[in-house]
Amino acid sequence: MTTRQPLSEPSGLPGAPPHSPPPPPFDEGDGLPAPRRYWAVATVLAAILMAVLDGSIVNIALPSIARSLGAPAAETIWVVSAYQLVLVMALFPLAALAERLGLRRVFTGGVVVFTAASALCTFAPTLPWLVGARLLQGLGAAAVMCVNAGLLRHTYPARQLGRGIGINAVCVAMGTAIGPSLGAAIVSHAGWPWLFAINLPLGLLILVMSRALPRTRRTARRIDPASVLLNALALGLAVVGVDQLASRTLPALAMLAVSGASLWLLVRRESGNPAPLIPLDLLGNPTFRQTAMASVCTFCGQLMSFIALPFYMQHALGFTPLRAGLLMTPWPAAVAVAAVFAGRLADRHSPLLLCACGTAALTLGLALTAAWPPAHLAQAVWPLVLLLALAGAGFGFFQVPNNRAMLTSAPKARSGAAGGVQATARQFGQALGAAGMALLFSALGDRAPRYGIAGAALLFATAAGISLYNHRTTRDRPAA
Repeated sequence: MTTRQPLSEPSGLPGAPPHSPPPPPFDEGDGLPAPRRYWAVATVLAAILMAVLDGSIVNIALPSIARSLGAPAAETIWVVSAYQLVLVMALFPLAALAERLGLRRVFTGGVVVFTAASALCTFAPTLPWLVGARLLQGLGAAAVMCVNAGLLRHTYPARQLGRGIGINAVCVAMGTAIGPSLGAAIVSHAGWPWLFAINLPLGLLILVMSRALPRTRRTARRIDPASVLLNALALGLAVVGVDQLASRTLPALAMLAVSGASLWLLVRRESGNPAPLIPLDLLGNPTFRQTAMASVCTFCGQLMSFIALPFYMQHALGFTPLRAGLLMTPWPAAVAVAAVFAGRLADRHSPLLLCACGTAALTLGLALTAAWPPAHLAQAVWPLVLLLALAGAGFGFFQVPNNRAMLTSAPKARSGAAGGVQATARQFGQALGAAGMALLFSALGDRAPRYGIAGAALLFATAAGISLYNHRTTRDRPAA
């Protein structure tokens, strides 16, 4: 194995002469100086918002895409699935590439790929063309998402890192909340190609602003193509297998078996590597490992809730789709508000204790929602509004401190890998949540939504237990 040697990225400072030597590096623990820090933060947030929106904005346009391209409605689901599948498969390899080339280079490369793929989506004449362009978009989004946390860690002073992660969480919550509504408005007034066309000027603007991003150390690590292939098989087949477990049980089980075998081979191949593709070195740290486990549980419960609640409101409570959509709003709104306060508190108090409190609030909100008599909620919705707001606030108080604890428990040189684990835990947890609800619908029919809400509460309680155990057994580590 090649010895890892720290290198430095080109300076790229705005206004620097073309051939001037790079300025002496500042103390990385202090982040970027203002106002460059604000430009860097705006760049990262704009890119992550663009990637998150494209993960949710397209769903509502699938019927329009099917009519426009003359494609079967069932096949248009690949417009969504292709994006998510490549995103999961590419996170770890691109995180490793970011440590080799530098976080900023992978970020800007991802924005270039994402913007070019958006142009291909805009002018797609057929469904296979559109699906292929979405594969490229997912690759660009993975490059942005896997370095997002690492760039924030190098941008903010250590004492303000929680605040920065909180602002990032607000941005993600906003993108998740407004995605379907924004997609509906664009499709209604301009047509589905404009869902992708809006990325073109934004992507170009982000590329211009990316000159403000921080320089990060590079390592002379080797990326093993065989490990990249095994990673793709392990994660890709796991996501597809879990997704199809309810509808195509035997093929899904076969895919999960191949996924497990691929993961076993990957772990054996990478076990002696000081910087493995799947960061076994980081997962050996109890704080890091347990925050990742809590993240998977929480995002699994989140997506179960987001699928179950609209069905529960419309079928059990008799609400219209519009009313059900409006009643879902308190959750992301509370996340956005709570994340700001949670970020500030996480800079001063134990992030792991805040995680336990946040998931306890999530557990209480969802457990009471499942237990509350449906006849009472159908007559008076204010308890449901308060309970969903409590759940959203709990999610905000979990997500921000948990991300901070995970990120700061990893060495700063491994920020790329830590960001890859964060993004993979989120994506894989959500895939498990969707599969769990599909299994409940298959087994329980109309009773599935209420059981799904109760199941989500159980997952949140598990995450609370993990976070509390982590708080009691592991001393919070300072930023590396």
